[in-house]
Amino acid sequence: MSAASRPAVVRPTRNFHRLAWLAVALAVGVIVFGAFVRLSDAGLSCPDWPTCYGRAAWPTQAHHAAEHAATAIRPVEVDKAWREQFHRMIAGALGVLTLTLALLAARRRRHGIAQIVAAAVLVAIAIPLYMRGNHVGASILAIAGEALLLFAALRWSNLDLARVAAFTLAVIIFQALLGMWTVTWLLKPIVVMGHLLGGLLTFSLLLWMAWRSTNLPIRLADAMKLRKLLIVGLALLGLQIALGGWTSANYAALACGTDFPTCVGRWWPPTDFREGFVLWRGIGVDYEGGVLDGASRIAIQMAHRMMAVAVFAWLLWFAWRLLRTPGMRGWASLLALATIAQVSLGIANVKLALPLWTAVLHNAGAVLLLFVLVSLLARLRAPEA
Repeated sequence: MSAASRPAVVRPTRNFHRLAWLAVALAVGVIVFGAFVRLSDAGLSCPDWPTCYGRAAWPTQAHHAAEHAATAIRPVEVDKAWREQFHRMIAGALGVLTLTLALLAARRRRHGIAQIVAAAVLVAIAIPLYMRGNHVGASILAIAGEALLLFAALRWSNLDLARVAAFTLAVIIFQALLGMWTVTWLLKPIVVMGHLLGGLLTFSLLLWMAWRSTNLPIRLADAMKLRKLLIVGLALLGLQIALGGWTSANYAALACGTDFPTCVGRWWPPTDFREGFVLWRGIGVDYEGGVLDGASRIAIQMAHRMMAVAVFAWLLWFAWRLLRTPGMRGWASLLALATIAQVSLGIANVKLALPLWTAVLHNAGAVLLLFVLVSLLARLRAPEA
């Protein structure tokens, strides 16, 4: 079946696209606020999960949690604890909204709602089991729920959004697990990076569903060629985001000091790429503040800088390519400006010694770039026959 003759995506309900756009907006809030939590060193401010020192909210005074076992892991810091627990709350709200979208999208599938509900129930039962210390039982139930969702996503067609909605819910659940491991495994870099990537993947999937259910295609003669170029751009951007997450998780953002474009006064200082990119170092190590030596952190920072050059060149070239396409000047301009702004914020992070506001905006810039690329991927179609 040709691209032009494929049937349009069927909207599950009249308000599905509105809920999808609400989820997109909430996902942006979760990602940006999560960056604020991590960059303000509040990521371990609630040592237990999903509660915070045994509370559904958070302790407002240090003595409120004085007798809780979590205080033996980390003393209460009230000004930070609220950030971590509030982030969990809005992430939970996004999970509920994603579950609603999955239920609506599965309505037209045989046993679709039953599969989504069964997966959600398994995960819901796993949470109190985990809180009671039955980690094996909780893991089995969570894995079973994930497997059920992935089975549905692989089996269903995506023409009515059911496949993407089920997969998005599976990603959200895995994100919750990563959030838990971020705390219990003491900011393990591979988990912190995975949590960042999972959040941006969730945003991208929700955005794709929002555009497809809104049904506002951009029809161009060379749409298929542009889509291929978009996929390359998304792959490069995804790799750069992963490197950025690895840089942040290993506290390597200022490995070069405040030097740019040089690093500690040299164009190529001593580096240790082998040690800098060890993904797994075991469990039980407290990674807050980082554990790598200077050469390893410099290697991470230099890899992030080199990849930034490649992504910058590709995205600006693609923006120029869009500028020459009739009707795409607005998208081309937005992509070019977002790319330049993102690189400028990255440089400002180094030159200004990583102030919180530029670091958070740098994360928001990644979201904006994804918005442009994923939006175009969702909307570009070949002309109708």
